[in-house]
Amino acid sequence: MKYEILYKDAFPVVQCELSRGESIKAESDAMVAMSANLDITGTMGDKGFLGGLARKFLTGESFFFQRITASRGPGNVLLGHPAPGGIIDVGLDGSYGLRVQKDGFLASEESVEVDTAMQNLSQGLFSREGFFVLNIHGKGVVFLSSFGAIHAINLSDGEEVIIDNGHLVAWPDYMNYKVEKASSGWFSSLTSGEGLVCRFRGPGPVLIQTRNPSSFRSWLQALNAGASS
Repeated sequence: MKYEILYKDAFPVVQCELSRGESIKAESDAMVAMSANLDITGTMGDKGFLGGLARKFLTGESFFFQRITASRGPGNVLLGHPAPGGIIDVGLDGSYGLRVQKDGFLASEESVEVDTAMQNLSQGLFSREGFFVLNIHGKGVVFLSSFGAIHAINLSDGEEVIIDNGHLVAWPDYMNYKVEKASSGWFSSLTSGEGLVCRFRGPGPVLIQTRNPSSFRSWLQALNAGASS
């Protein structure tokens, strides 16, 4: 499959060129436009009904995927996501998987599997990601989406980084993180506006988004309250 991420600076889409017989799976409603000789169907994914239930009720993702197939000859498909943010491609070689925040999966090659993984107690309670995140594994290309642009932080062995827990997008399954106060005391942590943060330790890459959806929602609510008063 050949592909290109278009309009990377603002409101990107992925253009995928499918050869005859090739398929790509995508999040529900991701298709923007496609060649007339491609076919689109709904599917519950690799784990069937139970997998669809897990994605829907444990991570908040859609119950169904889209499967777009070049069954009647080659063609192109454009894929996008609803948030004003970036799209990044990640090539998986089968040696590791990705942990991905809810709403972070956009599309992938058919050889890539998407299911759920459980976090530990502190991560589930305090990371804003919940007890379950998406588990993406296999061999092939996966496309991830974000709110704002996507930035990769590449950590060397033993190097640590502190990340606001509303900015996480994805990290390798061989990396772990712990949730802690942003400052040494609770008062300072809360008055700084950060509260709890995630501490990652390398080696490995962590993908973050440059905007926080919760902060954006709060800003919109304040804006609407000011306009209505």
